[in-house]
Amino acid sequence: MSKYRKHLPQLGDSLFLTDGGLETTLVFHEGLDLPCFAAFDLLKDEAGTAILRRYFDRYLSIAKRRGVGAVLEAPTWRANPDWAAKVGYDSAALADANRKAIGLLLEIRAQYETPAMPLVISGNIGPRGDGYRAEARMTADEARAYHTPQVETFAGTDADLVSAFTLNYVEEAIGVVQAARDCAMPVVISFTVETDGRLPSGDTLASAIERTDAATGAYAAYYMINCAHPTHFETVLQTGGAWLDRIRGLRANASRCSHAELDESTELDAGNPEELGGLYRTLRGWLPQLSVLGGCCGTDHRHVDAIFAACA
Repeated sequence: MSKYRKHLPQLGDSLFLTDGGLETTLVFHEGLDLPCFAAFDLLKDEAGTAILRRYFDRYLSIAKRRGVGAVLEAPTWRANPDWAAKVGYDSAALADANRKAIGLLLEIRAQYETPAMPLVISGNIGPRGDGYRAEARMTADEARAYHTPQVETFAGTDADLVSAFTLNYVEEAIGVVQAARDCAMPVVISFTVETDGRLPSGDTLASAIERTDAATGAYAAYYMINCAHPTHFETVLQTGGAWLDRIRGLRANASRCSHAELDESTELDAGNPEELGGLYRTLRGWLPQLSVLGGCCGTDHRHVDAIFAACA
């Protein structure tokens, strides 16, 4: 019997699509001013909500054409207290924004979902600090307390799970998993790595997964890797180990640049979609459970389509 109260079809054998770099798409392709990369702020009016709806429409058109399901991530990566305060949200307004984000995805699911194209709704959680730097770290207990309000808000909706992306040290991952377990919500943890395949904290990817599982009774549904180019971590995956079976999702960057280089860049490095698709195909040989495929910084619907052209 599943340890989760909600069904997660992406735990089966079929491929599931997820989206690309939401924030970089909005800034560089849509020309939006997005302070702090706070995409959730678009939900404050109908015009902004329509932009987000069109964004997801592109990906669901690909999913329909490719005959796969999709995991829809809420535009809430920055919708936690410290980041939201920078763009003028108090706790009540922030909770409302998180609920609106799930509401939008529920509307989209009602429009698109079919038996052949199951759609999973995820409450997206971002790091408290900078996703590229493991500074001002919390203890696991502090992380649990900090992320609990957002997890509780998602648990009060019809979201299927919560997913924490671009985590760069273990204690924050443990805290998020504990907060999700407290709320009986399935949870996914996605770590980011540097060009050497290690987390910005210096931890190996294997150690980060194993330590998080050991501290939480392996409660996480699965792990992902995001915001790094496949060449940054492919050699790490070739070392083997049982921990590789815990990785089920991948949202890589199209750019080969380091995090520091991306931070300083004023132009979008979109890489090569077909090359990225080929790298994903290779990575599937080392990640036997890999099933949720999408992109991160610099990627858009073209990259995700190329990934599925190579992998489906």
